[in-house]
Amino acid sequence: MTRLSQSGMIFAARIAGAGLMFLVQAAIARAWGGPGLADYLLLISAVNIAAMLMPLGFQTIGSYFAVEYRTLGRREDLRRFLVRAHGQVLLTAACLGVLALIAGPVAGWLPGTMMQLMLPGFILSVAMGSVFINGAVLVGLKRPVTGFMADGLGRPVVVLAGFAIAIMLTDSVAQGLLRMTWAMAAGYSFVAVLCLLATVRAVRGVDATGLQPVPDEPRRWWRFAVPWAIIAIATEFLFDLQMLLLAGLMEKPDLAVFGVCARIFALAAFGVTAVQMVLMPGLMEADAQRDVASFRQRLGDANLAATAAAMALTLAALAGGPLLLSLFGPGFEAGRWPLVILCVALVVRSFFGPAELVLSLKNRPWAAMPAIAAGLMSLLAASLWLVPPLGVTGAALAALVSISVWSVARWCKARSVSGLDVSLLARFVGKPAAVVK
Repeated sequence: MTRLSQSGMIFAARIAGAGLMFLVQAAIARAWGGPGLADYLLLISAVNIAAMLMPLGFQTIGSYFAVEYRTLGRREDLRRFLVRAHGQVLLTAACLGVLALIAGPVAGWLPGTMMQLMLPGFILSVAMGSVFINGAVLVGLKRPVTGFMADGLGRPVVVLAGFAIAIMLTDSVAQGLLRMTWAMAAGYSFVAVLCLLATVRAVRGVDATGLQPVPDEPRRWWRFAVPWAIIAIATEFLFDLQMLLLAGLMEKPDLAVFGVCARIFALAAFGVTAVQMVLMPGLMEADAQRDVASFRQRLGDANLAATAAAMALTLAALAGGPLLLSLFGPGFEAGRWPLVILCVALVVRSFFGPAELVLSLKNRPWAAMPAIAAGLMSLLAASLWLVPPLGVTGAALAALVSISVWSVARWCKARSVSGLDVSLLARFVGKPAAVVK
């Protein structure tokens, strides 16, 4: 199976998963109204952020080190990486749980609402954190279909089943959301176990050269993981952060409209990321082998594929957005242009290329931090300035401003550090510098 056919299979699975998520969110809006959908989206945003925090960044570097250890035959180091990553998920979950129990009463969370959702929410976050780790490692071990299926298709199926169970058992919004969260926690825990078993099997299939584990290797993991964790939260989960921010700036019906647009964007962004990630192992192999020509070619291919996918998705949002939004009921048609604006932001992000990867290959992952800080600060400032007068459209414009600032800043930093133009423009004009060493 070629990498492009694998990419097509992953994208098709994600489209199928997106269809299920649309059905669930539309059904929630129809059954529980805009405020009920807003509560669900806020819960999912909090769970996503917790799931990204729990592995302490190791999920963001899993593919990178899996490629390296597979290429060099260092199976024991890969096994140690997996054990360390999953241990951090459990330890961080325990710490966050204790912190939430202490801070909950102070924050005014009532036992009948947020406190009841805490336990199933943490279980769901732990399962998601595990899937994030294992999925990344499977991609690096050239099993991208298995790596992406758990989250791309498994999670939507679990969410749909959870909502169906909640609707059958209660008509109350609060109790329905609680039962749905418990069902998702149980179902996705099962998916996480299957994904872990697949990863263990894949690791056992790595050829071992008999090399002894490197004692100081965990220090290198941390040097890469911490900045990449911040990068992932500020990029892949930018809208989860923005949802939590907007909870104090918008009414729940408007928050639900923006949440739907953000979730559609997230699904579109995953499709673009899937295209990139299938090509990334080859890009990293070319760098490891110091193959300059192959590195340049693969970087250009990844940028072209990602930007083309983002543009196609923007046109699809422009044409099909009103129909999709109409499924959620009256009032959601206001999300048409905000959705298009968000997709334009995806084009901007794809065009400027994988700057963080190049900085990591240069052993300078921390160099991306100023760009991340600029993006988050612009998000906060633009939200405070644009949301009050423009509502949902202002929230989308704030996201576009943030993503544009972050994309340009990281592109400039990657070029100054490595001398390499990582944008799509380098494929057609200019002479890129030699491969990063």
